[in-house]
Amino acid sequence: MLLSEGFGAGHTQAAYALSSSLRRVSPQVQTKVMELGSFLNPRMAPIIITAYKKTVSTQPRLIRMMYRSNYKKSLNRLTTLALHRMFYTDTIQIIKQLHPEVIVCTHPIPSAIISRIKRLDLLDVPLATVITDYDAHGTWISPEVNSYLVSTEQVRQKLLERGVEDHKIRITGIPVHPNFWERHQKSDIREQFHLKEMPTVLVMGGGWGFMKDEAVNAHLASFREQIQIIFCFGSNTKSLEKMRKDPRFIHPHIHLLGFTREIDKLMEVSDLLVTKPGGMTCSEGLAKAIPMLFHKPLPGQEEENSQYFTSQGWGTPISSLDDITAWIHRLMHHYDEVVRERAEMLDRIASYYPMQSAQAIIELIERHPFLTENNN
Repeated sequence: MLLSEGFGAGHTQAAYALSSSLRRVSPQVQTKVMELGSFLNPRMAPIIITAYKKTVSTQPRLIRMMYRSNYKKSLNRLTTLALHRMFYTDTIQIIKQLHPEVIVCTHPIPSAIISRIKRLDLLDVPLATVITDYDAHGTWISPEVNSYLVSTEQVRQKLLERGVEDHKIRITGIPVHPNFWERHQKSDIREQFHLKEMPTVLVMGGGWGFMKDEAVNAHLASFREQIQIIFCFGSNTKSLEKMRKDPRFIHPHIHLLGFTREIDKLMEVSDLLVTKPGGMTCSEGLAKAIPMLFHKPLPGQEEENSQYFTSQGWGTPISSLDDITAWIHRLMHHYDEVVRERAEMLDRIASYYPMQSAQAIIELIERHPFLTENNN
């Protein structure tokens, strides 16, 4: 049972990615992915998510202040009780119906709710929490979690500093869909999406389509004679329709796309990714070894993600339009060098085992005493 929430697309993407990986590691495994609060309270949840989305886009300073002020704090018992009564009153019934052998949470709220149920001795099922960013906010942490799957050694150290036992932490990387580890024929992708064989930039705004900076988009479009640009708007249909009517973006080398499940192919065929630094997007870009430019990180996790990937040399924050210009000139005048560097990066990450998260979940099932007793 894989539980997420709809506060940004990355958490649920991680759950589906882990679901696919689990079935590849162990084909007999059955999985169920749920955005738990939305499933149990379909009327109220979309209202709250929409309000959160609006606050993130219009009040970033407020979000940053809230993130920092609660940085080392877990969700307190009063908060989890209130959440349980508002959204999760039927959680135990759902668990009894599905009878999972392990519960995996890719968002801190369902993790806190399941932890509360375990704390009340109403549930004896192993709980794994997958931290889907390159930072560890306190809301992820509960004593009842049996296993934390984390992205990096730095995140592991932060958990240790907050009292999490070492044996509960496993560095697995953030789970991305197995498709991102596969290599495709670029000629086939170009034919599928009607692309030309030329330097290509992919622009993404995450699942919510926050990449709507007119100055950045217009600057990119000014190079449309020399490079090919793919704009992916995710669920932001309003911005997509607006750009389709803008003459600056009506050009054979500019491609405007809405929601797609084939981002892996678009990353494969592109040479540069301009994106919001969400944990999932960064991880997917790393799997494809595509150079990344980070646009205006959202407060909190995205800022931490940007800092981590920049420190590793895997991405660059956009501090001005000059950063974009410098990369476009690289693609125009030093394209062979860009291609060679990416190939070298692919060679370096080839040794990474992408199914580590799935394998950790399988091992958690196998060693949990409750399951051993029931299987006997």
